[in-house]
Amino acid sequence: MGMSQSYGPADRDESVATILHALDIGVTFLDTANVYGVGHNEHVVGKAIAGRRDEVVLATKFGLSPGDDGLKVDGRPEYVHQCCDESLGRLGVDHIDLYYQHRVDTTVPIEDTVGAMAELVDAGKVRHLGLSEASSDSLERAAAVHPIAALQSEWSLWTRDLEDDVLGTARRLGIGIVPFSPLGRGFLTGAITSSDDFGPDDMRRGHPRFEGENFDANLAVVAEVRRQAEAKGCTAGQLALAWLLAQGDDVVPIPGTKRRTYLDENAGAVDVALRPDDLDALAEVTAKGAFSGARYARPNANFGTYGTSPPKD
Repeated sequence: MGMSQSYGPADRDESVATILHALDIGVTFLDTANVYGVGHNEHVVGKAIAGRRDEVVLATKFGLSPGDDGLKVDGRPEYVHQCCDESLGRLGVDHIDLYYQHRVDTTVPIEDTVGAMAELVDAGKVRHLGLSEASSDSLERAAAVHPIAALQSEWSLWTRDLEDDVLGTARRLGIGIVPFSPLGRGFLTGAITSSDDFGPDDMRRGHPRFEGENFDANLAVVAEVRRQAEAKGCTAGQLALAWLLAQGDDVVPIPGTKRRTYLDENAGAVDVALRPDDLDALAEVTAKGAFSGARYARPNANFGTYGTSPPKD
């Protein structure tokens, strides 16, 4: 997402180079969405993987559309089919490996939406189905229609709400976990020390956890994460990713990065081995409620500013 919106200007050449470098170092799972940059991101990913399609497990999403009044959630069966065909065209591929409903549409029975998604599997356009930020009830109902391969939801040392209920349901149903924002929108890296670090179009401006007293309190928590990382000989970001990887083989975090330098740092997390006492220490300092401020300022605020046209590279 960050290659197209929400975290500063787009740079198509660096984005493509970063994706190609990811493939070169053994990263195989790429995640995008039709709404990221209003199609821009799928074009970027498609350009990068052209000629290397067989190296990639490709995931994209449907179900959100930008407008003047913010994002609209749409789970109508006809919209499912429309979005899939459009994504296939932008990506330049004949099938999508993992197709997510970006957010559950409360006005459309999820059975109808997943039923339409299953039709895409039958047609050979999609291999596996996923949901994002879905509740336990939605997972149960969706899985009764068609196997759900993955749940993409926010989960990190920064946000541990998933552990309350949904994580157990997903695991009982055999659904893999794909944590987004595993670095707490960059906060867990320790690189953010002031609101001045954000550009004028950065989605983190106005975010409750990045403002005022919340910001100062959260810096103190991250300082402890950084201290533990230094003791392990890794960066704070690598420690945060290693913590997620240690939660189980069914967990595949998707750290977003716009540049090759940060990609290499993130990939280094796979070499960080955590002992039970390391995990206990991290769990203690980042227990639910440790970070101050709500996850989002308002519904759908997590998506930042999409606008109605693709960004300029």
